[in-house]
Amino acid sequence: MEPTNATHRQYEALRAYFVDGYSAEEVADRFGYTAGSFRVMCTKFRSDPGREFFLPTRRGPKEAPKKDKLTERVVELRKRNLSIYDIRRELAGEGKKVAPSSVHEILKKEGFSRLPRRADDERPGVVRPTAGDAADRGKLDLSPRQFRTQAGGLFLFLPMIAALPFDEMMDDVGLPGSAMVPAGCAMRSLLALKLWGVARTSHVMSHVLDGGLSLFAGLNVIPKRSFLTEYSCRTDPRCYPELSRRWFDAARKLGLGSGSSFDLDFHTIPFHGQDALVEKHYVSKRSRRQKGILAFLAHDSEERVFCYANGTLRKENRDAEVIRFAEFWKDRTGHLPAELIFDSKLTTYPHLSELSRRGIPFITLRRRSAKMLEDMRREPPAAWRRIELSKVARAYRTPRIIDRKVTLKGYEGPIRQITIAELGHEEPTLLITNQMRTSPVKLITRYAQRMVIENQIADGIDFFHMDALSSAVAMKVDMDLQLTLMANSLYRLLGERVGNGYEMAKSRQIFRNLVDAAARITISDDEILVRFHKRAHNPLLIAAGFADTNVPVPWLGGKTLRLLF
Repeated sequence: MEPTNATHRQYEALRAYFVDGYSAEEVADRFGYTAGSFRVMCTKFRSDPGREFFLPTRRGPKEAPKKDKLTERVVELRKRNLSIYDIRRELAGEGKKVAPSSVHEILKKEGFSRLPRRADDERPGVVRPTAGDAADRGKLDLSPRQFRTQAGGLFLFLPMIAALPFDEMMDDVGLPGSAMVPAGCAMRSLLALKLWGVARTSHVMSHVLDGGLSLFAGLNVIPKRSFLTEYSCRTDPRCYPELSRRWFDAARKLGLGSGSSFDLDFHTIPFHGQDALVEKHYVSKRSRRQKGILAFLAHDSEERVFCYANGTLRKENRDAEVIRFAEFWKDRTGHLPAELIFDSKLTTYPHLSELSRRGIPFITLRRRSAKMLEDMRREPPAAWRRIELSKVARAYRTPRIIDRKVTLKGYEGPIRQITIAELGHEEPTLLITNQMRTSPVKLITRYAQRMVIENQIADGIDFFHMDALSSAVAMKVDMDLQLTLMANSLYRLLGERVGNGYEMAKSRQIFRNLVDAAARITISDDEILVRFHKRAHNPLLIAAGFADTNVPVPWLGGKTLRLLF
């Protein structure tokens, strides 16, 4: 009536069902089973009616024979100062597979404590990562030798950099340097990684043994990530404006032209850390506000290159950045920008008034309120006129417009406002400008081309990794932006020299087709010969004159660089 264990209870339940004739539901309820589990029990009993219920419970062995046989061998190996994983590796070589946890249990049972930290000479001779040498300019080997590099395409940029007083320029702006790694070598190392499209600076560790990268920088090896982190933190932020001006002038000497119309925009570089004095800004790709670094970018619409950047903006000074860019451009070229294109959130109406006082033409948008939209709906049909956009590959080529002068709070004098409907948007677009005599067709077409900067910013984010702030290397934003400007200029110069459509190509495509090439480098007494492997795009480089390269490189002992395809 009172079963003492599980086996006794099963016996009584089965007997009540099969012998006494109770129903399955009654038995399950009486002995505490569910209907399903009792049916399974009956099925198993039918398959084995000779089951013996009242035998002693069988228990497993109290000892592990496998461990007992290995104990003596494990103890012997530990006395040789081997770790748990070393012991497991030795046993596996003898055909005995044992888990590290089993080795730990044996050693604990035998009274062994944890193995103290061992020096390298105390460890067994197994394959270990190759330790790279410390970066040192004095150890650069320029003796006759030959080696292979994956970064052979970087030497396409070397003639352009060698044509500049690069090292003197870095020293003059006050960038930090040492006897082992001067400022020029440090910046060439960072620039090489940016040109090579290394996704995160922390990934430099997989490239430190590449002789091509280090030769490009003028060092024996490329610096490790700890040095790169420290270098960007050591750099005085006041160096960057001067470096930006110096590089602007240097790029013009290399042949990069100056346009007259500029697309301006903000870009928020997301920040993923904690406890930082970082403000929240709008991130367009996430459609939300989050902590980040606000960067101002100016894109030359004619030369298709970034010509100005500032990553030190705060909310209180962001609206005046458009004025600072105009002053920068006048300081470098001697004249103000001929045209500025930007969206409605870049600046305020008082700063637009300041642009007009300085005689700088601009085109921007006006934010639409509910009252303004209602007033536009009430406009009579006679107020609208239809125009036709030319040289525009789009479906909506014949929008309706209202062209009139209006006044804005904070803006001195009248301003031109063009209301555009049927342009592919649900609500009309309001375009405002201080260009009173330019045709509406030209103004609307030019603003539509502003979307190019969105693609260029996307190219910078994708290839030059402007958003890689969550990297293991804490690269400062202003340093990363300056390197992006420099690399973007060099890629644009390369694309213009090659031609054949590469003037319009994105940096990612130029890298994939032209730069991402392995090579064999031969250093002789008086020259450095870079021999490229066979590739489909080599004829383009030959036609562009790269095969005739004969340029002395100052930081490589004055040896002449030659490229062979």
